[in-house]
Amino acid sequence: MNLDAQQRIGFIGAGNMAFGIAKGMLSGNVLPANIKVSAPSSMNLGRFQELGISVTHSNTEVVCGSDVVFVAVKPHMIPRVLIEVSQHITKKQIIVSVAAGVTLAMLEELLPENSIVIRLMPNLPCLVQEGALLFALGTNAKGADGALLLSLLHCCGLVEEVPETWIDVHTGLSGSGVAFGAGKLLRDSGKHPAQLRAEVCTPGGTTIYGLHTLEQGGVRASVMSAVESATQRARDLGKK
Repeated sequence: MNLDAQQRIGFIGAGNMAFGIAKGMLSGNVLPANIKVSAPSSMNLGRFQELGISVTHSNTEVVCGSDVVFVAVKPHMIPRVLIEVSQHITKKQIIVSVAAGVTLAMLEELLPENSIVIRLMPNLPCLVQEGALLFALGTNAKGADGALLLSLLHCCGLVEEVPETWIDVHTGLSGSGVAFGAGKLLRDSGKHPAQLRAEVCTPGGTTIYGLHTLEQGGVRASVMSAVESATQRARDLGKK
């Protein structure tokens, strides 16, 4: 059995990014029985249950039962969530954050000393296994940790390890840029373009800032400005 198939995977947060990553994993070697997802309400949990994934309202339950924990909540929620579960995190677990703008240094400050932390930026086409995912290793993360993450995510799309400084640029270009035009996702999802745009446009987030810039001027120049605007927003989120 492959190593990644044996891993117990947890998700704190049940939004679109968590769903896209989980769905991509299931198309690989990960079994639904090895995934558990938590969220404060049941609103987004039903679609995970339809895939055979266990759900709960307890973040602590997810952490205590997982080898790899994906923290997939909005950036402003990161401190509260990590403080809540911090005492249950062990030095053997891998904590993967997908929060835009939240740096490795910030994550490591909130977590117990010597925690293994990885910062990941996926994008919505993970839903159709055509995502672009970049990750950066924290101070205590080793090459083997990155290799495990890559193995878990390989069916989500293109996955690459990069310097952390590239993550915010990727957020603006690929994390948000998918909303500026995504053919395969539109074709395979069966959803209206406006619905896909709404799913990736978090209020106050990077994508909505980029789209606002697009609507202010001509498309060609605005596309470049939109990426710059979304990238800057990703950096700004990390300062809050």
